[in-house]
Amino acid sequence: MSEKYKVIDSTVPTFITITVVDWVDVFTRPIYCSILDESLNYCIKEKGLSVHAYVYMTNHIHLIVTAPEGELQNVVRDFKKFTSKKIIAAIKEQPESRREWLLRKFSYAAEVRGRAKNYKLWQDGFHPVILDTLEKIEQRINYIHYNPVTAEIVFHPRDYVNSSYRNYEEDNANLCNVNIEVLW
Repeated sequence: MSEKYKVIDSTVPTFITITVVDWVDVFTRPIYCSILDESLNYCIKEKGLSVHAYVYMTNHIHLIVTAPEGELQNVVRDFKKFTSKKIIAAIKEQPESRREWLLRKFSYAAEVRGRAKNYKLWQDGFHPVILDTLEKIEQRINYIHYNPVTAEIVFHPRDYVNSSYRNYEEDNANLCNVNIEVLW
């Protein structure tokens, strides 16, 4: 991994993107998004992660995070490993019209990349970008919150459920499913 993509200081807000292999649209079902919510909240409570902004798109997630109590790359690694297992289990157990296709896709990714036993849900890495100025933080928060608008999923970011946008509006604190710490 090049120096450009390493987390140098886990206490500085960092923009990360975690992408599903082959850009497969997994997060079109609420059950899979709930797994992300629960996992992020666990990392917040038990691993010292601070989530400042987030959005779950259909095939990737964007986060602005800090990890004052630990190494951010370790928290992200554990998050990806746990959510991968939980989402694969949910695909197998829950009603899913794409079950066979999804499992084949993730099985093939594990086989080809050789980085997982049976299934590989997430692409390697998470492309961290240090946000060391207020301007960079504001730009990335807007990017995260307007991503569903740009993708033409909603007309206004407040209408997108799987985002921290509403927590950044006045009088709407704690309206999202992840316990975030707003940056202003």
